[in-house]
Amino acid sequence: MCEADPFAATLMYVEMPKYYTWNQSTKKFQRRKQGTPVPDWPQLWNKYKDAICEDILHRLRIQTNNPDIQITDEIYNEGLILIEDQCLTIANKLLIEVGMIAPNRSMHDSFNQELNRELQYNVDTLQEFVRNNVPLLNEQQKQVYETLMQAVDNNTGGLFFLDAPGGTGKTFVISLILATIRSRCDIALALASSGIAATLLDGGRTAHSALKLPLNLNTIDTPTCNISRSSAMGKLLMQCKLIVWDECTMAYKKSLEALNFTLKDLRRNNNIFGGLMILLAGDFRQTLPVVPRNACR
Repeated sequence: MCEADPFAATLMYVEMPKYYTWNQSTKKFQRRKQGTPVPDWPQLWNKYKDAICEDILHRLRIQTNNPDIQITDEIYNEGLILIEDQCLTIANKLLIEVGMIAPNRSMHDSFNQELNRELQYNVDTLQEFVRNNVPLLNEQQKQVYETLMQAVDNNTGGLFFLDAPGGTGKTFVISLILATIRSRCDIALALASSGIAATLLDGGRTAHSALKLPLNLNTIDTPTCNISRSSAMGKLLMQCKLIVWDECTMAYKKSLEALNFTLKDLRRNNNIFGGLMILLAGDFRQTLPVVPRNACR
């Protein structure tokens, strides 16, 4: 190449793609028609960013089953990350090194961390767990399982409450529902009102930790979770198929109100809980009023 074109000898290897392209028919490199880097990258990005990010928006609408989602700064950020990944592959340079806007990698990485947490389950193990344990359900448990799974399959959302005395197998049924959904590579969040209850569910977390609930719920008229659309948990909630909240009878009612308001906002859906299916489980027989000098909630 250097013998055929002396200019090539003045370039570093990573600079070659700026000035030359590979001709598949002649099997040779040839000069670009415009042999200088594209000028004014920011203006070029602003002009074409909607077209570049259109596929990302389309994929997100399918994943969340929400055709009303519009392009946001987070989607533009995903587009910049895709471009930077290509730039690193071709020229081993970051976008900021070629005069473009640098993407926010921390935003992208935190979302991937949350997503990987919910998709890290071994599908084969979960499928085997479901096959082995569905036949062990008694008649009432099987009716609950089939009813809830039908609601999940129909993707109609809704609020369900699983109420049964202690020792009747609520956790067993919930674990089976979670395993079935996750075995399909879908996302199901397992929450509980207490840390002890959370440890009994695979992938369980306390509701306060996962949903960023305010600590002073009783002093806020219209509470919301501290979750934005741009946050990792916000994106996860938009892709989620089911939220299970175990021992919800221990939760203050404003916790559920906060989740309801937040999901409506995140999913741009005015249906209850933003159209997401919510399964509440607990036993009022085991829970006493614990809010002093307060009206019955």
